[in-house]
Amino acid sequence: MKDFSYFPGCSLHGTSKEFDESVRGVMEQLGIRLHELEDWTCCGATSAHAVNEKLAIEMPARNLAIAEKSNRDLLVPCANCYSRFKGTEYAVKEHGEKVSFDYKGNVAIHFAADYLCDKEMVAEIKKKAMKKLTGLKVVCYYGCLPVRPPKLTGIKDYENPMYMDNMLKKLGAEPLQWSYKTDCCGASLMFTKMDIFKKLIGKILLKAKETGADCMVACCSMCHMNMDTRQQDVEKDIGKSIGLPVLYYTELIGLAMGHPDAEKWLKRHFIDAAPMLRSKGLL
Repeated sequence: MKDFSYFPGCSLHGTSKEFDESVRGVMEQLGIRLHELEDWTCCGATSAHAVNEKLAIEMPARNLAIAEKSNRDLLVPCANCYSRFKGTEYAVKEHGEKVSFDYKGNVAIHFAADYLCDKEMVAEIKKKAMKKLTGLKVVCYYGCLPVRPPKLTGIKDYENPMYMDNMLKKLGAEPLQWSYKTDCCGASLMFTKMDIFKKLIGKILLKAKETGADCMVACCSMCHMNMDTRQQDVEKDIGKSIGLPVLYYTELIGLAMGHPDAEKWLKRHFIDAAPMLRSKGLL
């Protein structure tokens, strides 16, 4: 059984609780143990690096120092947290940045979506799948941080990532190709520049809908929150319904593997996916 240190981050303990539960649920079904970091703290997310460059490195370094002591690899589901950790790793290892904590850059940091969508893991997921996602048309939305900047993420196909597409195809879904899978959702502009923010997510949501997708699949808690919770605001502005459910990739994995809590996770979303999934015999 594989063991990971696990950093959920703030969002997964709050607004994205279903993401945390689905990650934990899927990992348990796959026989992977997650050990949540003791006394973890905020990574700085979207604000620290805009306010204080040193603080933006120190905050992730504290958590990485805790993880390094465990002698386990670190699994991070949140794209924001992953980006901050990889940025700190790069600053320490490549630029010799000095930090206040005993962190040497020796802990391997894994983005949960990269790990679960790896060919070996997809094969394991497929073995344990109880149902196929047949008839489900999806658009995979990666957003900015899982792919950029590539010198931190290490991803080669950063303009057209395919790992979620390939994984969902193996589970029987039909991933549709579109040109907006790595466009920015506006992130925290939701709190400061609502007019710009709604234009950004509006364009993405409408293009996703135009492909004929039944749902959008996300791997970032910020992207998911923006597309799900603010979709009705966009509908009011444009005067027409979009009604596009936004799901986490882990929720669909859990659904395919017959996890008993899958329907509970889905109930937390603003845009109800249950009617669509029931119409396809998936719930």
